[in-house]
Amino acid sequence: MTGNEEKTFPALPPSSGRGFAHTWWGRSWLSALEDGALDGEQIKAGRRYARSGAVGAVSVRPGGLTAVVRDRDGTAYRTDVLVQEFTAAQWDRLLGSAAAESGYVAALLDREVPPELAEDAAAAGVELLPGMGDLDPRCDCGEWDHCPHSAALCYQVARLLDQDPFVLLLLRGRGERELVAQLETRSTTGAGDRGDARPVPVDTGLPAADAFAVAGSLPPLPPPPGLPGAPGQPPTLDTGTEPDSGPGSEPELDVDAVEFLAQAAANEAYRLLALALAPGHADRAPTAPLTATEDAVRLTAEASDLRVRSRLTAATGRDRAAMDLAVRAWGFGGPPALAALEDDWAPDRATLARARATLGAAWADERAPVLRRIRARWTEVVEASGTSGASEASRASGSVADRQLRLGREGRWWPYRREAGRWCPAGPSAPDPASAWVTLDTG
Repeated sequence: MTGNEEKTFPALPPSSGRGFAHTWWGRSWLSALEDGALDGEQIKAGRRYARSGAVGAVSVRPGGLTAVVRDRDGTAYRTDVLVQEFTAAQWDRLLGSAAAESGYVAALLDREVPPELAEDAAAAGVELLPGMGDLDPRCDCGEWDHCPHSAALCYQVARLLDQDPFVLLLLRGRGERELVAQLETRSTTGAGDRGDARPVPVDTGLPAADAFAVAGSLPPLPPPPGLPGAPGQPPTLDTGTEPDSGPGSEPELDVDAVEFLAQAAANEAYRLLALALAPGHADRAPTAPLTATEDAVRLTAEASDLRVRSRLTAATGRDRAAMDLAVRAWGFGGPPALAALEDDWAPDRATLARARATLGAAWADERAPVLRRIRARWTEVVEASGTSGASEASRASGSVADRQLRLGREGRWWPYRREAGRWCPAGPSAPDPASAWVTLDTG
């Protein structure tokens, strides 16, 4: 470094977000802190300090960080974190790696650190980011390892690194202005050197006609892989660590719910893959994506955890009994069955005429049930005399029985039975009413 360059960043406001670092280099900085600390409780306390705004202005200089960090009672401590500076030889190798690719320089100027730059530097023997044990704490509180004050300082610096990766390079020994000048010099020199070399021949490519000519000689594509024996098993998320519960702690994650969603996604992916590999898949019409309500019912049907089922039920605005009916319908036929349960629609004249013709032909050779229609629902009625008839007067005077047929918008008939005063799905759909009625006759 050509001078004692030092930058001071004003104190950052309290943070209510879930994480301190969003870039890969910011997260790598925090990994060096969290993996190298001997006392995890001190690190958790430091995270709460940083989140509450206890860290003052941060001074960054080659080889170290300094800030005043306050306890909850207001006691102030000077805190330093020391980082090893690069030697001249290390800087030479790092700058060489950065100048070798024009994209690296452009990314750094855009406040980005390409992971490939860190990989190339590591291959040249320069670890750009600190690793476990490379953050050396010093604090007035007297702790010899990371204390809440030094941990809080590191968490705040992760936020600074997200915004400006040159903070890391300044810690390693060189400021932004000096680095940019050195990178520009190396890039210019490299361009001049390349200009003295013989021109690189241009690859003109292959004519399209020649490319198509060899297509017939290529071997056939291998067959697609077979269907696995079962859906994949997502990893467990239960770390056995109790969540923070103090002021400023992050909201508790419902691990069971997240694990359930992961397993449900794996099951659905397995189902879709099975459909894709089944014969005739290409000839099937694409299905419409599920609505949020339909997906909630699907997930509820798969959930065994009562808390997960309760949350899904509340999200759809149903009570428990209504969700149980929806899950029951879903099991008989997915979205069309759910629509038959909840969609009380009125058929147009053409649809109603076809339905009446279908009903008239359904029981041609046997005694037909007496049905009363309301919209797209035909409910059995029992005449007072105990005999069946087809007159409108007898239908009007009869009492409603406990069996019903519903016509779905897709043209299929759904059997329903009344249980405890509610109409409940009684089975899968059928293409004609007589076949659906068999389910009601047989129970």
